[in-house]
Amino acid sequence: MTNPLKNIEAFYDARSEGDRLHQGIGRLEAVRTLELLTRFLPPPPAIIADVGGGTGYYARWLTERGYIVHLLDIVPAHVDAARKVQPPPASATLGDARHLPWTDASADAVLLMGPLYHLKERSDRVRAFSEARRVLRPNGLLFGVVIPRWASTLIGMLRGWTFDDAYAAMVRQEITEGQHLPPTDWPLFMEGFFHNSKDLHDEARAGGFDVRLQAAIEGPAWLSQEFDSAWEDPKKRERILQLARLAEGDPEILAASPHIAFIAGGTNVAG
Repeated sequence: MTNPLKNIEAFYDARSEGDRLHQGIGRLEAVRTLELLTRFLPPPPAIIADVGGGTGYYARWLTERGYIVHLLDIVPAHVDAARKVQPPPASATLGDARHLPWTDASADAVLLMGPLYHLKERSDRVRAFSEARRVLRPNGLLFGVVIPRWASTLIGMLRGWTFDDAYAAMVRQEITEGQHLPPTDWPLFMEGFFHNSKDLHDEARAGGFDVRLQAAIEGPAWLSQEFDSAWEDPKKRERILQLARLAEGDPEILAASPHIAFIAGGTNVAG
């Protein structure tokens, strides 16, 4: 079994995950993710297992609304930060998506918004799905996030990076195999795995889930070269959000979003 801990810690030690959702296109990601969580999660006081919950951005928001949130993350600094948010989650624990510390059928919903693109090996991703399935109650819901295979290509074209030979080789491998292996000179994101729809459905099924819905989180609106200034203008921000919502369920534009959310339920659960 692979051990992603060292690479993940090093990656996040070099940048602030706590700041990411408060700047740049992270703000669009945050708003849209909260919209989707509001729509699909069961009502409070449901018990939520936030696997790969980072510094507690979403855990805090859910706790404010009456959910009982148990956060798990593999990075010690993230867990420390999550314990300090106000209001804090019910628990914040250091741990691994492949080995969840909770008992069987103990959560109404599991959030898997990070581990699936950090785990390079298919067996590890399937294990994460299986563990999520184990801790979910019979009618529980899985809310996950993946990065699509075209993400690096789109941002590379926007910023001119694809004309670099090493970067072009990287995106060819992503598009054809899903493996994200950045060259040394391009440390934008650590090694990981970027999904297409078939990958997602196959891995979820192997882990005991049916994927029932996919939704583009940001849609194509993040590609604006004037995004930062537009976001500060309330009218333009609303236009960005309108476009993101319109693109949400369109399979023809799904892969143009940097992040794709999905909803899944257990394969032996009706609905």
